[in-house]
Amino acid sequence: MEEQEEKSYLRLARAYEIKNKKDRRIYRFFEILPGALALITFLVFILASKFFPVYVSIFLIVFVVFWLFRSAYYLTHLISSYHKMKQYEKINWQEKLEKIKFPINTLPTINSLDELYHLIILPTYKEPYEIVKESLDSLVNSGYNPQKLIVVLATEERAKEQGAEIRQLASKDFNDKFFRFFVTIHPADIPGEIAGKGSNEAWAGKQVVKEIIDPLKIPYENVIVSVFDIDTLTKPGFFQCLAYHYLTAQDPLHSSYQPLPIYTNNIWEAPAVARILSFSSTFWQMIQQARPESLITFSSHSMGLKPVVEIGFWQENVVSEDSRIFYQCFLHYNGNWQVVPLYYPVYMDANISDTLIETLKNQYKQQRRWGYGAENIPYLFFGFIKNKKIPFKLKLHYGFNIIEGFYSWSVYSILISCGWLPSILGGKEFSFTVLSYNLPQLTSKLLTIAMLGLLGSAYLSVALLPQRPKNLKKSYYFLMVFQWLLSPVLVFLSAIPALDASIRLMLGKYMGFWVTPKSR
Repeated sequence: MEEQEEKSYLRLARAYEIKNKKDRRIYRFFEILPGALALITFLVFILASKFFPVYVSIFLIVFVVFWLFRSAYYLTHLISSYHKMKQYEKINWQEKLEKIKFPINTLPTINSLDELYHLIILPTYKEPYEIVKESLDSLVNSGYNPQKLIVVLATEERAKEQGAEIRQLASKDFNDKFFRFFVTIHPADIPGEIAGKGSNEAWAGKQVVKEIIDPLKIPYENVIVSVFDIDTLTKPGFFQCLAYHYLTAQDPLHSSYQPLPIYTNNIWEAPAVARILSFSSTFWQMIQQARPESLITFSSHSMGLKPVVEIGFWQENVVSEDSRIFYQCFLHYNGNWQVVPLYYPVYMDANISDTLIETLKNQYKQQRRWGYGAENIPYLFFGFIKNKKIPFKLKLHYGFNIIEGFYSWSVYSILISCGWLPSILGGKEFSFTVLSYNLPQLTSKLLTIAMLGLLGSAYLSVALLPQRPKNLKKSYYFLMVFQWLLSPVLVFLSAIPALDASIRLMLGKYMGFWVTPKSR
């Protein structure tokens, strides 16, 4: 009982859930922090541009130089991840699996490959059956022994007739294709839940453990859980690669396993804006893969079933469940949790709609939902206060990373875009100085040099493209390159939904889960 009370903070999502006034104020402070930091920065920048234009100009020059070196640093990691991905795709992971010697000290309940199972949870809500079927087909054709796959199609009661149709069609087509094909129906309007992916997959996970894993007496250590977005397509070799890393990890039951999300399923049909933002998301995750000390779970990911059960499954009351599961485990296991990078791709859809305007709206909502990952800042820092067992060095590392990550996303590109403010607000005296004259030219040249990194992005975006549809001309490849000229504008625009999300959190205007529409 005492341990449950001690760990109760692990299920928190919002300040108002805390009964203790002091604790509630602390949590609320950290909810306010990300938005307040951004707004204070902009206010100080504007005031300093008026009253201290020289110092702001010097700061801008130094900041642009910092941006230049940071871009080069990220490009190096991006190229490194791409090459590792290509190497991973060439490896015969089945052969490597068969060379593993059992028993394994870290997984004593597994004495052979036949005792290892993959549990794949696919949350779905009103997606066309075409998308659901394609994802399930990719599991059938994964090249992994289907008798070792437990596939759960996690549907929603609130999807009503469409959900019922999906369940009927999927059961008819896939009931005999896996060791078990299990369909769950997440009830609507459960108190304390947010309708969304996290609550759906938590319900599905609990049901499959109750109805399949426990009755068959399969040890939880023998099951790898993969939670995939419904549009996720796996290539042959993925589950072999995942199984190999699970079986050979230094601490498999205190690790998540993160593949590379490649948003190219429908990339040829997407407009330029959607293509760039989709590739940017892919590239950012590839960069993070090359920095395992800072890597957290994102979108489709995997982990052992045992820790999932021990932490009480995914949180049902958060928006950013994919990253929250990392912080849940990190706090629950007193900092003994890490993400193992899998340089193996899984493929998902670019976020598009029927019209450009609708696509732009959807992109904004998706970026804002990702930006609302700032809800993990109060969760993590409050957890640091409550958990005295986590080493201070780890608290400092992850605390700085999460603050700097969301701060840089919502602030940096806006600051650079407003580099003209000192010349406008600094008054006539400053406007006639050499520094005022040279500032725009110098920052422009430095940013032009930084934009050379776009050549690397353009090249990799073409290299990652799926086969060109026959109805499209070869000239479309040139469009895929030249579209990156829009990138600086979109980097600036992507900061706005991130800032929007932080301000909503700051004001206590808590967001719900926005489901990305899927269409082909």
